[in-house]
Amino acid sequence: MAGSKQNNSSGTYEELPPISSDDDSDNEPLAHNARSSTERAEHDHTLLEEEEEREKLLLGKHRTKSVRQGFFSKKSGLLENVAGRKRSRKSRKRRKGKTATDENGELMFEMEEGGPLTPLSDISSRASASSTELDKLSLQDPHSSRRRSRLRHALTSLSIVALFILMTFGAYKVTRDSKSPGVDKLLSNGTSIFAPTTIVISLDGFRADFLTRGITPTLNQFIAEGVSPKYMHPSFPSLTFPNHFTLVTGLHPESHGVVGNTFWDPTISAEFFYTDPERSMKPQWWAGGEPLWVTAEKQNVKTGVHMWPGSEAGMAYSATYLDKYNGSEVLSRKTDRILELLDMPSIESSATNTRPQLIAAYVPVVDADGHKFGPNSTEIWDTISSVDDMLHNLFRGLDERNLTEIVNVVVVSDHGMATTSTDRLIQLDDLIDLDLVEHIDGWPLYGLRPKNQLDIQGLYDRLNVEAMRNPNFDVYLRDSDMPERFHFSNNERIAPLWVIPKVGWAIVHKEDFHVKEAKAAGQTYHPKGLHGYDHEHPLMRAIFVARGPAFPHKPNSRLEPFQNTEVYNILCDSIGIEPKPNNGTLRLPLKPVGLHSDLSDEDDKSEDFAADSDHNAGVTDAGIEAPAARPEESNDGEDKPKKVNQAFWEYMKSKLHKAMDWANKVVQGLKNSKPAEEPKDGG
Repeated sequence: MAGSKQNNSSGTYEELPPISSDDDSDNEPLAHNARSSTERAEHDHTLLEEEEEREKLLLGKHRTKSVRQGFFSKKSGLLENVAGRKRSRKSRKRRKGKTATDENGELMFEMEEGGPLTPLSDISSRASASSTELDKLSLQDPHSSRRRSRLRHALTSLSIVALFILMTFGAYKVTRDSKSPGVDKLLSNGTSIFAPTTIVISLDGFRADFLTRGITPTLNQFIAEGVSPKYMHPSFPSLTFPNHFTLVTGLHPESHGVVGNTFWDPTISAEFFYTDPERSMKPQWWAGGEPLWVTAEKQNVKTGVHMWPGSEAGMAYSATYLDKYNGSEVLSRKTDRILELLDMPSIESSATNTRPQLIAAYVPVVDADGHKFGPNSTEIWDTISSVDDMLHNLFRGLDERNLTEIVNVVVVSDHGMATTSTDRLIQLDDLIDLDLVEHIDGWPLYGLRPKNQLDIQGLYDRLNVEAMRNPNFDVYLRDSDMPERFHFSNNERIAPLWVIPKVGWAIVHKEDFHVKEAKAAGQTYHPKGLHGYDHEHPLMRAIFVARGPAFPHKPNSRLEPFQNTEVYNILCDSIGIEPKPNNGTLRLPLKPVGLHSDLSDEDDKSEDFAADSDHNAGVTDAGIEAPAARPEESNDGEDKPKKVNQAFWEYMKSKLHKAMDWANKVVQGLKNSKPAEEPKDGG
């Protein structure tokens, strides 16, 4: 019969050669059916050996049972039928070829290669192949068919899996593209997959030199393992709310709009007051900047925020996990909360609540006790030590989870702290007529908003005269002589006139604290510690320490000091998200200038003394403060706290005495000179 056509496994049609006998007789079907049983047996044996040889070439001679079984065991009858027909067609072609016997007596076929393409006109005739003939062909060596089919399924499945992995990785790379090398990698701690993850902890009021008191072994070890500058400058004014928003936006306070802990907004005629959430946590106050958790959530990165100032402001994109402020929360609970968030299911799981990649936690106790007892009190030693213990427990928890090299940890503070005194107070009521002032912003520095704008210049002139008599405060107009380095001019929320005390001094008015009466009664001024001063003063210095896979630096690496406007970019890079435009310029990887161990003690002292000299001209007793020695305690043989180096403090005292002598000469010279005529009624 003429050549029939049959559908192959690929969905196209190929022409099947006609069945012929060995002698090419005209009665081809009859000749085929009349074959002897010996010929048919020999033909079947030849097919079997040929298929086994082909299988050895494809899979190797030592296939195990598991490989032969394949990935899938079930095959449809249709596939087996098609496979049988293809073998039948190939067997007819081989019978036309030559045969030979190899050295081992195995029968080999010299196959014909090539052949014309199947004409489309022949497709219809192929479909008329006899079903009886196809059934016979499908019975030939069904085991080989199943093996080949299993192999095809296995290879197809592996290809699909490999393609899926490549597509998933490619999608992840696109959504986590970062300028920082290595931060876009998925890491495993052995039990879970971690996308780039960063913990940032703010220690409110933790002054940079607290690290030198010998009571912070965990933090000092953290510095030895990570990368950090000797100190970080806060932004002006060195207050909690402005600086915490700067840390997470990279913007100066004049840019993000939170310009103080208290301030008046003339546009909406409302006052921001940090201790009143009903007022301060409205979104209108925080609309000038996009905080880190909003940047992350917009880019599909989950965040967990624990009591960070401003996080409860009800922004359009809030943190996935948000803990409201609780000033009485114990430190151990903060450690537990951070570890709870890390223990959540990873991003590749099907769980609804998955682990955040950014965890921001706020620790207020150093600031609170610094205000209450002073930064050099014996009480603050215990507070600093307890915070160090909290970090120790956190790092131990990370180590137990095998996360020390998996998770980035960044520890920062927002500002330092200076000791106050009843002897360092400036009575504002004695300087100007407060009846002319409508709003007073800030503290301990004061921003004045006169009731009449025409009084601004007169008040400024009067205050400058008083500053000539008392050099312990400066006076600035927002729009003219505010120092450029303050970045504190370009916002209507900044009052037009400012009285800024020197570090350690405070400005008060009588309704809060009457200086003369307090001194006569022997009263002590509270708070005993203050901040908010010139952000570049040594006593206002903050800290920045980082460690983790996003910071592949040598242990104990030292950076040049920088301002906290740089932190936002660094944190964004550490978790692989794109930051919003901001005032920072640093990006990962950071560029250390050496190791902390490269600096000698004398280098440290000379740098601090130079900074003190630059910022404390005219200050009598508020320079670099000598911390109070911790009381000597005997606790069943425990080591006593380290004492302050006496030679160091003797050197300090000599410097302070020189500053006092200089200031006394200046004051005496002013007293001996005739004061300028004072304008009446502050005019």
